[in-house]
Amino acid sequence: MEKKSRVEKRDGFFGDFGGSIVPPELADVLEELKEAFYEIKDNPDFKEELAYLFKDYVGKPSPLYFAESLTKEAGGAKIYLKREDLNHTGAHKINNCIGQALLARKMGKKRIIAETGAGQHGVATATACALFDMDCIIYMGEVDTKRQALNVFRMELLGAEVKPVTAGDGTLKDAVDEALKDFVQNADDTFYMLGSAVGPDPYPTMVKEFQSVIGKEAKSQILEKEGKLPDYIIACVGGGSNAIGLFAPFIEDKEVNILGIEPGGTGDKPGQNAAPLTYGKPGELHGFKSYVLYEDGDVISHTHSIAAGLDYPGVGPEHSFLKDSGRAKYTTASDQEALDAFHLLSEKEGIIPALESAHAIAGGMKVAADLDKDQVVIINLSGRGDKDVAQIKELHENGKLK
Repeated sequence: MEKKSRVEKRDGFFGDFGGSIVPPELADVLEELKEAFYEIKDNPDFKEELAYLFKDYVGKPSPLYFAESLTKEAGGAKIYLKREDLNHTGAHKINNCIGQALLARKMGKKRIIAETGAGQHGVATATACALFDMDCIIYMGEVDTKRQALNVFRMELLGAEVKPVTAGDGTLKDAVDEALKDFVQNADDTFYMLGSAVGPDPYPTMVKEFQSVIGKEAKSQILEKEGKLPDYIIACVGGGSNAIGLFAPFIEDKEVNILGIEPGGTGDKPGQNAAPLTYGKPGELHGFKSYVLYEDGDVISHTHSIAAGLDYPGVGPEHSFLKDSGRAKYTTASDQEALDAFHLLSEKEGIIPALESAHAIAGGMKVAADLDKDQVVIINLSGRGDKDVAQIKELHENGKLK
């Protein structure tokens, strides 16, 4: 009998999206990972250690901040910012990395690999590996290593080996490709710390589990501050981990509108954006089914976003399901809109956001402006903008900003 080149399982799906479509040699490794995850996630000792590290190492809960000046600027609903930028390492990524590092330790894995685009997941992975004395290898597209040079240096300071990827466009998709190749070849002693809510089962569920602390905190905080649930919750969406982390605890609260903001880049043509939920169609990428960007039929599209962490042709399978089910809506913010929001938040609130998060600010400001003053919007400020300042400065100096 001819050996199957891929194994597809029907569990781990969100509607028609998700699954695990992988080479046979990886299927067993993922099953081991899945069993370990479900065994440990509700273990009282694990939960206690994770809660301790979230509180005393990461610095959680992150504040839910009423952005008064931003609210006045919009002229409508109250705007609250979920300040994940104040976490240790400066973004939401550390939530997932601490959880996965504890799982890797439980499984006896000492070699950790990861992919990164903007570098925040790479920094968070390197941080967790330093904390738990693990070897750390980070795959990063060569283009991204240049526009995020500061984060590359931070990873190296933390003891990680950063491997630039020159294949393809030299961006996040290509870094994921290389990390998956490494994982297949070295699965016996290696743990792949995937950074977003993408990939084959159980990764989307696992990342959501660790990132849902964002939404749990936000729900508790807004009830304390306003005595009611928000009218809208809004987050940027690349792969979608910060967004699903905010969204998940609110999905059953039907009165809460859920909005994801994709990177609209410079236009709606293939290669001009990285917005699969807006411009893509259902397909298969990196071992799972979701909305994917294509060009010329079934060729995975080149992508573009000013934000390296959003520069990906696919999206998390649960976001694909939320779109098709109608529970969440997704729209875009262009490069220029994100840049405008970057400057607006910096100047009005004294908070320099990550370019990724600036997309959410841009989308959130439009929503808030159309709502009444007694309504409430929560925007996930998923990361701080230190990593992007040099890129913004260069754009200014080269006259590429309006």
